[in-house]
Amino acid sequence: MASRRQVQVSEALAHAAGDFFARESNRESLITVTRADVSPDLKNVKIFFTVMPESYETAALNFAKRSRTDFREFIKKHSALSRLPHIDFEIDTGEKNRQRIDDLTRS
Repeated sequence: MASRRQVQVSEALAHAAGDFFARESNRESLITVTRADVSPDLKNVKIFFTVMPESYETAALNFAKRSRTDFREFIKKHSALSRLPHIDFEIDTGEKNRQRIDDLTRS
């Protein structure tokens, strides 16, 4: 179970990532941050997101990975975190699968 601090850091980073993508993405696709998983030692975080339309997923993931340094700078300016974790980004396949199941059950 995640500690209270892990949950706080996770929520803060997910929110910051959403703001960052809203400001920095090219607007050709919609990038939605779904969650951030923070390691127990708070040194690593993986931020998960979905992309609409799905055909832009690879481009969005490449953009996110290229923007890690810029995102760290964004976090420095827009959060109260004293130590910045190592950040990685990943497509949220769990959310994608859930949406697919929802679509199938509606049909």
